[in-house]
Amino acid sequence: MTRNRQTAIRLNLFVLRMTRNWLRIATVIVGLYVTLPFAAPTLMKLGATGPAQVLYTLYSPMCHQFAFRSFFLYGEQPVYPRANTGTDLIPFETVVADLPQFAPTSMHPIGGPVGDLMAFTPGFQFTARDFVGNEQMGYKLTLCERDISIYIAIFIGALLYSIPTVRRHLRPVPIWLYVFVGLLPIGLDGFSQMLGYPPFNLWPPRETLPGFRVATGLIFGFMNAWLGLPYLELSMRDTRRQIEHKLRRAGVAF
Repeated sequence: MTRNRQTAIRLNLFVLRMTRNWLRIATVIVGLYVTLPFAAPTLMKLGATGPAQVLYTLYSPMCHQFAFRSFFLYGEQPVYPRANTGTDLIPFETVVADLPQFAPTSMHPIGGPVGDLMAFTPGFQFTARDFVGNEQMGYKLTLCERDISIYIAIFIGALLYSIPTVRRHLRPVPIWLYVFVGLLPIGLDGFSQMLGYPPFNLWPPRETLPGFRVATGLIFGFMNAWLGLPYLELSMRDTRRQIEHKLRRAGVAF
């Protein structure tokens, strides 16, 4: 057997194992992805700021990480929404008003001056993104309320899809239902919020209630799992059959 043929057989056997175990692999990866956001505030609480900052940095390209739209652990409140959210919770502007990095004249190296805390200046946004918390407030997750809800829902969806009966009978969600139930609520909420702030200013600024951010995130995550997992299963099944056929023709046991 030539070296090239041996290499080709090994690669095909490796891909075959992947197609047979893809759901387990994907579930472990998503499970790790939704667990590490909780590890960062725990590390901060324990004083391991270095490893915690690594996690915040690793997740920063995936999420805006605004502290006023994130869950906090080990503090006075689980969330600190902005004053215009309309909750009975202590607003974010109140609890950070005395912190030096949020002083009106404080400068962020990218966003510029923080300015009025009630405004939504680039300086305020970048400072709120960099702020991970303190002993009083607790420490934020590495993903915002909506994003962590999305990935938790995908993880739960993957666990449910691993049940043989569900995996055997579930078909991908119809596209119209995915758009109407999955995309529309999160899209309307996100864009209506964004368009109230500069540079758009189409209406008075508004902030979504944390509970609504969680709800739209969970729905979007479940709909993504319902749409994506059955299609992945079909794709992996077709690939598995093709590889098994090639290996049989080559006389390779698998």
